[in-house]
Amino acid sequence: MILTSAVFLIMGWLAGEMYGENALFSIIPYVLAIMIGGYRLFLTGFKNLIRFDFDMRTLMTIAIIGASLIGEWGEGAMVVILFAISEALESYSMDKARQSIRSLMDIAPKEALIRRGHHELMINVDDIQIGDIMIVKPGQRIAMDGRVIKGISAVNQAAITGESIPATKEKDDEVFAGTLNEEGLLEIEVTKRVDDTTIAKIIHLVEEAQAERAPSQAFVDRFAKYYTPVIIFVALLVAVVPPLFDGDWQKWIYQGLAALVVGCPCALVISTPVSIVTAIGNAARNGVLIKGGIHLEELGSIKAIAFDKTGTLTKGIPVVTDIEVEGNETEVLSLAAALEKASQHPLASAIVKKGEDLGGSFSHLQVDHFTSVTGKGIKGSINNEAYYVGSPSWFIERAVQGIESYGEKIKVLQNQGKTVMMFGNNERVLALIAVADEVRESSFDVIKQLDAQGIKKTIMLTGDNKGTAEAIGKAVGVKEIHAELLPHEKLDKIKALRKTYGKVAMVGDGVNDAPALAAATVGVAMGGAGTDTALETADIALMADDLRKLPFTVKLSRKALAIIKQNITFSLGIKLLALLLVVPGWLTLWIAIFADMGATLIVTLNSLRLLGVKDKKE
Repeated sequence: MILTSAVFLIMGWLAGEMYGENALFSIIPYVLAIMIGGYRLFLTGFKNLIRFDFDMRTLMTIAIIGASLIGEWGEGAMVVILFAISEALESYSMDKARQSIRSLMDIAPKEALIRRGHHELMINVDDIQIGDIMIVKPGQRIAMDGRVIKGISAVNQAAITGESIPATKEKDDEVFAGTLNEEGLLEIEVTKRVDDTTIAKIIHLVEEAQAERAPSQAFVDRFAKYYTPVIIFVALLVAVVPPLFDGDWQKWIYQGLAALVVGCPCALVISTPVSIVTAIGNAARNGVLIKGGIHLEELGSIKAIAFDKTGTLTKGIPVVTDIEVEGNETEVLSLAAALEKASQHPLASAIVKKGEDLGGSFSHLQVDHFTSVTGKGIKGSINNEAYYVGSPSWFIERAVQGIESYGEKIKVLQNQGKTVMMFGNNERVLALIAVADEVRESSFDVIKQLDAQGIKKTIMLTGDNKGTAEAIGKAVGVKEIHAELLPHEKLDKIKALRKTYGKVAMVGDGVNDAPALAAATVGVAMGGAGTDTALETADIALMADDLRKLPFTVKLSRKALAIIKQNITFSLGIKLLALLLVVPGWLTLWIAIFADMGATLIVTLNSLRLLGVKDKKE
C-alpha cells in the first residue's frame, strides 16, 4: 500500500514538472496517492471527528484535507505516505518487542509420541489426555507438562525459567512443555492439557500484561485527550489571526495546517507502550514474569524490600550441619536414619539424607515399637535395643549419661539458629545432630546488589524463632529482622513499612505469604514455574526459584522508568520546538511530518534499548 502510494506520488511529481503543479494530470496521481495511502487513516479520522474524539489521526485527516483545499496536493500526498511509514515503523517495533514471547509459542512441539496400551502413536497435542504416557527421546523437546515415571535425564528449562544450566530429572520430578530433553530417554505421565501448561499460562499472562496500561501510559492518554483540541485551537488561531493584519491567507492557512501536523502526538502516544512491551518481553525471556506495566513501573520506584525467610532467603530444605558422634559415624547415623525414616517430622528427612550421603546401609534395619512423643522426639527398637532421637531437654529429663558434656556445644549451636537433636539409647548419648534450613548461596550477593542499587532498607519477616532469624539475617546481610511473626503480623509490618517508605516490595513463596504479598506495592513470588498460586497471586514471579533474578528485575524496571520519562520529555520538547517555528512562518508541512516521524522513530529506538538489559549472570 505504501509502495503503490509512493509510485502515484512520483507520477504526480513528474506530471507536475511536465504540465504544471495544478494541472489535472498532476492532481489525479496525487489524489490517488492520498486515497490509497491514507484510506485507513481517513476511515478512523472521520469517525473520530464525528464523535469529537480528537487523536492524532483526526489531526492528520484535517491537515491533509486542508492541504488539498489550498492546492498543496503534493505535500498532502507526502504527509500521507510519511505518516503511513511512521505507522509501519511503530507496528514493526511493537512486533519486534513481542517477538520473544511469540517465539515461545513455537517452542513446544505440536505432536508427541504417546503410548496407549501396547501401541506407540504420534498424536497432536490437542488430542493428548491427562494420564497419557509420553515418550521423549534425547534431543527432543517435551510437548506437555507432566511427571517423570521412568528414566533419568538432564533437561534444559531455559524457555520456562530463564536458567541455562540443565536440571536433572528423574522419577516423580515435574517437567514442563517446551523444555529440551538433552540426554536420556524419559517416560512422562501427562498432568495438564495443552491449554493449561505452564508455557501456555506464561504466554497468556505476558500478553495480558503487555496490553495493560501503565500509570505513565494512562497519563499520556489523558494528556493527549486535552492536548489535541488545544493544538486544533492553536492551528486555527495561526490560520486566522495573522492574515487579519497582513492579508496573506494562503501562507497562514498553510502554517496552521503545518502546526496541526507537527502537533500530532504520535511520539508521545507510543512513548510508553513500546517501552512496557519491550521490558516485559525481555523479562519473560530471562525467566521473570511481570504481570503488567503498572507493576514494572512500581518496582522501578521501590524504596524497601521485605523478604520471607524460608524458601526465599533460605532453600526451605533442612540439612544436617553439625554432627558429634560417639563411635563409628556411619554406623551411628545409620541407626538414627533408620529410626527417623518412620517419622513424619519435617527434620527427619535431613537425618535420613545425611545417613544416605555417608553411605550407610539402613534399609535392612527393622524398627519395632516405634513411638512419636509429641514435643520431645521419637523412640523405637532396633535389634531388640531401644533408641531415641529428640530434644536435649528430653535427654536431660531422662537423665541419660553424657548429656551434661554437650551443654556448652548445644548453646553455641542454638545461638547460631540451628535445631539441636540428640541420638542415644537407654544408657548414653551416641550423637549430637544439628539441623538448619540452608541459606541460599545467592542470598548475600542479592542483598548486596540491592543495597548497591540504592534500596534504602532490606527487611526479613519470618515466623521462625528469634535466634534462627538473627543468625540467617546476619549471614545474608539484611538491615532489619522481624521474627516469630504470624501471617497477620507480617501484613501489619508491610503496612507499617509502606507508611515509612511509601513503596515496598515483598518477596515470598506466593502461598504462605499471600496477605503480605497482596498488601505490598509489588508482590514478588519465588518459583513461578509449575506453581499455579504464584502465577495467579503475585505481581511478579521469579520462574526459576532464583533470587538472583531480583536485582536484574529491579534494574530493568528502573531502566524502563527512565526511558519512559526520557521519551515523554523528548516528545513534548520536539513538539514545542517545532511549534515555535510557526511564529516566524518557517514551519512547512515537510518539516512538520519529518519532525513527527523522526520523533516517533527516536522514541521507538530508545525504547528498544530495553532489549539490551541483561541478567548479570549472563
